[in-house]
Amino acid sequence: MNLPSKMNVLLVDDDDQRRQSVSTIFNFLGVAHQMMTFVEWFQKNQVSPDLNVAFIGRCLLPVSLEKLIASFRSKGTQTSLCLLERWDDVEQLTERSKVQLLRVLDGPLTEHVLTDLLHEAQVLKGEDDEELDQSLFPQLIGQSHSMKGLKQSMMRVVDRDVNVMITGESGTGKELIARSLHDYSKRKKGPFVPVNCGAIAAELLESELFGHEKGAYTGAISARAGRFEMADGGTLFLDEIGDMPLAMQVKLLRVLQERCFERVGGSKTIDVDVRIIAATHKNLEDMIITGDFREDLYYRLNVYPIETPPLRERKDDVVMLLHTLSKRAEKQGLGRLRFHSSALESLQRHPWPGNVRELSNLIERLAIMHPDGVVGVSELPAKCRHVAEPEPTRYQAQNSLALAGKEKHDSFVTTDKPALLDESPVFAVSAPLLHVPSDGLDLKQYMESIEKSLITDALDKTGFVVARAAALLMIRRTTLVEKMRKFGIQRVSDK
Repeated sequence: MNLPSKMNVLLVDDDDQRRQSVSTIFNFLGVAHQMMTFVEWFQKNQVSPDLNVAFIGRCLLPVSLEKLIASFRSKGTQTSLCLLERWDDVEQLTERSKVQLLRVLDGPLTEHVLTDLLHEAQVLKGEDDEELDQSLFPQLIGQSHSMKGLKQSMMRVVDRDVNVMITGESGTGKELIARSLHDYSKRKKGPFVPVNCGAIAAELLESELFGHEKGAYTGAISARAGRFEMADGGTLFLDEIGDMPLAMQVKLLRVLQERCFERVGGSKTIDVDVRIIAATHKNLEDMIITGDFREDLYYRLNVYPIETPPLRERKDDVVMLLHTLSKRAEKQGLGRLRFHSSALESLQRHPWPGNVRELSNLIERLAIMHPDGVVGVSELPAKCRHVAEPEPTRYQAQNSLALAGKEKHDSFVTTDKPALLDESPVFAVSAPLLHVPSDGLDLKQYMESIEKSLITDALDKTGFVVARAAALLMIRRTTLVEKMRKFGIQRVSDK
């Protein structure tokens, strides 16, 4: 049975004989570990962030198990613990400490038991680290479960110099993923060179990849470096690798195996240090069966596979993508867009067969057709209308100056900080007409009451899941937490 790789283990035990015996088992199985007595542990009192699990034996110091477990908590993370023998106060542990306690052994520590424990600790540590890793790859917009899984998968390989195969439907952003892997890798100071294998004629692809010498073929009036040479020290991105001709697949395989090649028409061997990231929307395993793709090349490229989720599986990210793409269109001078809540709901229901590329094209089209306007369901293409829009004549384009001077029949209010990134107005929501009473109005108090009511309604709709409520209100989660504290909003059971 294979043990999980890259495990970091701590052994603390005042039983000298057992400490040496367990350490021998770790050495035999190739498990990296530290061993010490409890005196040495309390003197050091530091928890390595790479620590997967700590094995705790007999303690000769007057210390409770609760205090000991608490000493392993560091910077908000929890190290899984395994007791080599039962402690007298194990039943008196708090719930928090019980969760941290992986197991209490009632027998010897065998290879099978150790493997099972290390695997369980590895899974738990991966779950604990997931939220901490989301700050990486900011170019990848989205906070859905699918996107978190994608980023987690990318993080595991970003600094490992192995070939990566990115698969997924067209328009899911495979090149953006490849570029993000490069930008956060140790090769980030080197070049990122993309090649679309399906956009280059088969007879020119060899020259494009490997370069050519002067006179190698008709029209080669001078020597030219290929993409492999250009990417030396960096990353070569082979997009649409499934479209590469079989003859070129053989030559590519040789380069991947030997890390060297010759230019077309040349005899000098050129060595390169290049990381390969390939991508395709095709099923290469089916192509292997039909003979259209080499099996040996597939396994050479597919060292670490990454699958990009289609947009229909990450509906929670649509609003955030709309905001980002709308701001991009505005910076390009295409006009500012606002989206009515009914239009947002309709776009979230759309299946998006073209994925993010389709959404990006839609935003550009809407920005051209309705510059500085409000987009309701009526303004969306027919195929994107999945909800009914009541009284579509109410929804008309307005700019900020016109909004200030409208008569009483106007029915739109734009938020000051409506988007998830707290930037300028992009979304619009409908609201009833407000009249100032003749005896005056405490505007601040009135607006706070409306804000509190909307926050409470969003929390009720999402089962008091703060992150989902924040997405519904199009604000940051931290902003919502601050407002909840300000208005004293909390679960009834917590009061």
